[in-house]
Amino acid sequence: MKVSDIKRGKCSLSIDEIIQYYTNGISTKEIGRMANVSDRYIRSLLNQNKVEMKETGSWKRKFKVNEDYFKTWSSTMAYILGFFFADGCIVKDQQSISFAQKEKYILEKIKVAMDSNHPIIINEKTGVHILNIHSKILKKDLIELYGLTPNKSKVVEFPNIPPDFLSHFIRGYFDGDGYVSYRNYFISFVGGSESFMLSLQEVIAKQGFETNFTTYETHYRVYVSGRKTIKHFSDWMYQEKNLYLPRKYDEFQKEKDEVSLLRDNIKTHKNALILRGKQS
Repeated sequence: MKVSDIKRGKCSLSIDEIIQYYTNGISTKEIGRMANVSDRYIRSLLNQNKVEMKETGSWKRKFKVNEDYFKTWSSTMAYILGFFFADGCIVKDQQSISFAQKEKYILEKIKVAMDSNHPIIINEKTGVHILNIHSKILKKDLIELYGLTPNKSKVVEFPNIPPDFLSHFIRGYFDGDGYVSYRNYFISFVGGSESFMLSLQEVIAKQGFETNFTTYETHYRVYVSGRKTIKHFSDWMYQEKNLYLPRKYDEFQKEKDEVSLLRDNIKTHKNALILRGKQS
């Protein structure tokens, strides 16, 4: 079957993508979830394209991961947990968790931290990279220890984070669902759960930063604004940083770069005046 033979209105993945995901160890049920079709439909496509089918459950044994990862606090674990609250998903009908992000770099770092060799796949239509990790224990811990659910976006609560790891958790959430505009001097966090976002606002305010909360039709935003405020906030959020998205971190460095350039220009101007005075 050619790609053009797939009913485009039904399946959101091409046959090439489906075959790639399946040979990389993704189950037909998970591929079906990604493609908005049944796993039976996926198996039918694979059979029609003469793809050798694996025995049921055999794909699970190909990969490894530290299944106790979310049981012990560390700065890296706190970051990954915050990132998962923003861009993660608990798969409802499988013993799996999933991270999604356009920047593959950070998913590679998460893989290393969690001692995982699960493949990172890409949705060619959206450009989003996906890291699916198959683990009953990880899924159970995220549900029981941190209150996450398969449909978390509207109902998730802010978890209990030890103070030493709070900045790392918030940096992880920021890298998933945060935005910074240096030129407009503001940072924003976005989320679909009012309770979570109100708690996030309270946690940030307790660190001494002025915040604003805004309700939109489908989501909520917490803002931190002001030139000096976002500088101090970035210093706090990136203290002892381990994992972070360079693109967002670099945005905070623009002020430091401009200040350094201004100082260099002033120094150059003063030296020129001194030299001119000596020559006169």
